[in-house]
Amino acid sequence: QVQLVESGGGLVQPGGSLRLSCAASGRIFNIYDMGWFRQAPGKQRELVASITSDGSTNYPDLVKGRFTISRDNAKNTVYLQMNSLKPEDTAVYYCHAQIRVTIVRGSSDYWGQGTQVTVSP
Repeated sequence: QVQLVESGGGLVQPGGSLRLSCAASGRIFNIYDMGWFRQAPGKQRELVASITSDGSTNYPDLVKGRFTISRDNAKNTVYLQMNSLKPEDTAVYYCHAQIRVTIVRGSSDYWGQGTQVTVSP
């Protein structure tokens, strides 16, 4: 069984920074794309950042230049460094990973439980 466990959320003032971490554990053969999504109350879940297994990254315009995604393949962990945070960044942040658990099966999508990020004075 595969688990994604997030940490690092919390309350921060506008302009501040937070670093989220997400560690994958369990029966893992290979991890492909990893990423972070967020969902604010009353809104759809949206992509925040993604990273391929070889380190190529992708960001939507709303976070480009402020957020940085990285990963440590040896630790099966993905990180999200968030700088210059704004009140509109307030949301529950979810870790996502495409994971292959055995050599004979294709990859599946896995999600973390979510971590709350609140940006407020």
